[in-house]
Amino acid sequence: MDLTNLNKDRKPRRKPALDLTTMVYGKVPPQAKDLEEAVLGAIMLEKSAFDVVIEILKGECFYVDAHQRIFRAMQGLAQKGLPIDLLTVVEELRFREELEMVGGPYYVTRLTNSVVSAANIEAHARIILQKFIQRELIRVSGEIIGEAYEDSTDVFDLLDDAESKLFEITNSHLRKNFDTIDTVLVKTIQRIEDMRNRKEDITGIPSGFPSLDKVTYGWQNTDLIILAARPAVGKTAFALNLIRTAALNPTRPTPVAFFSLEMSAGQIVQRILAAESEIWLEKISRGKLEEHEMKQLYAKGIQRLANAPIFIDDSAALNIFELRAKCRRLKNKHNLGMIIIDYLQLMSGGGENRNMNREQEISRISRDLKGLAKELNIPVIALSQLSREVEKRKDGNKMPQLSDLRESGAIEQDADMVMFLYRPEYYDITANEMGESNKGETHVRIAKHRNGSLETIKLRALLHIQKFVEDESSDFGPGLPPSGGGGGWKPLGPGAGGGDGGAKLYIQKGSRMNDPQFDDGFDAEPPF
Repeated sequence: MDLTNLNKDRKPRRKPALDLTTMVYGKVPPQAKDLEEAVLGAIMLEKSAFDVVIEILKGECFYVDAHQRIFRAMQGLAQKGLPIDLLTVVEELRFREELEMVGGPYYVTRLTNSVVSAANIEAHARIILQKFIQRELIRVSGEIIGEAYEDSTDVFDLLDDAESKLFEITNSHLRKNFDTIDTVLVKTIQRIEDMRNRKEDITGIPSGFPSLDKVTYGWQNTDLIILAARPAVGKTAFALNLIRTAALNPTRPTPVAFFSLEMSAGQIVQRILAAESEIWLEKISRGKLEEHEMKQLYAKGIQRLANAPIFIDDSAALNIFELRAKCRRLKNKHNLGMIIIDYLQLMSGGGENRNMNREQEISRISRDLKGLAKELNIPVIALSQLSREVEKRKDGNKMPQLSDLRESGAIEQDADMVMFLYRPEYYDITANEMGESNKGETHVRIAKHRNGSLETIKLRALLHIQKFVEDESSDFGPGLPPSGGGGGWKPLGPGAGGGDGGAKLYIQKGSRMNDPQFDDGFDAEPPF
């Protein structure tokens, strides 16, 4: 026999590239070779074993390269609808030209001999997954250490990349198993009983508008709610009304995180103060307040908001990874109950989305926001811009539609509820069909409601004080602010206005580009 020609025909076994990131201080990476052999052997002996393992493991979860190839061959057989046993696995590996790479038929046969019992295959698979996650953490840590030594690395890009990699490990490999209907039934019945025993009809976080709550029953946990409108219609003012109602609820105050990508934290606080104290926003922003107005600002605004569980982050160009990390910390530290983002199109998807177009990026962000709502078990309200298609309609109907959502149709698909704000006077429509003035008239149109009806609620916008009220109780407040104002005002003493200190809203500071000068009391230590 010509051994020289035989050796030429045989394919050489390729060794996997050495991954230096797994070598830490000479230690062997976490592994479970014996369990890997037992799991692969059990799959070839037990018909139902593959269905158990495939829900837990992927090919890369195996430490030994040969085991990865064998498991992928098993996946290939399953995709073809073929049985998985010793003979079919060997033939599949031969078809892939990988049989010699894994050690030949002898090694595959030896795997079946190492099986003691297939009864504990799920537990074995989970141990293999645990070892893989440990190796992944070591690998990612090594990459981060290497990048951190580079002088040319931007530290914020590095943090972004690190968080993205860690989240990818969690998102890809720590999957929730299914629930049996009996366990879900117990939880569902308990929730129904709790709702029956409640005196009020609202099962979620109240909006502050009874007519709206009759339709939504409050903002529900795990829901992604999209609030969309054209610019300057009043999205931010409406969102701030929701924040005040939730955080200042006398019976169930709800901690709320507000992420403002458009305005600074100082500007947001001005608007909240205007709505709470019912003093014109223009006067507050210019500081032109009379003595009695300052007392009113302290008594009705600052004193009520001083201890409100409102957390404001005005970081510019916030990405989904930063938002998720901050919300998780708030959930753990302050039991966060609701998230509001102003607004969706100003967010970025993070470093991993550099090759995506804008529509794909927005789609990814909306999916991640829905995932965040489910993970934290709280409602997430995301403000969104509408496209200019509304303006192009020639039939005179400017009421927004789902097709008007800007940059992505995936927003509509991911959302549990889509609401539109529409003000006729925005389009210079100053009277209704009866000839009556419709100043401030605002329509809140629920265009999508996964768990309820589609309705249009009529409110009254008092944008001069950044407030919305039920239409029948509208009150346009005081007259126009004077052009001058109280220029001789001096700071009130500790006892003035019925209070003893300034507001202590928690504010995560980002860009100060648009910030007016505020006293130090507004910049309390952030919770993040």
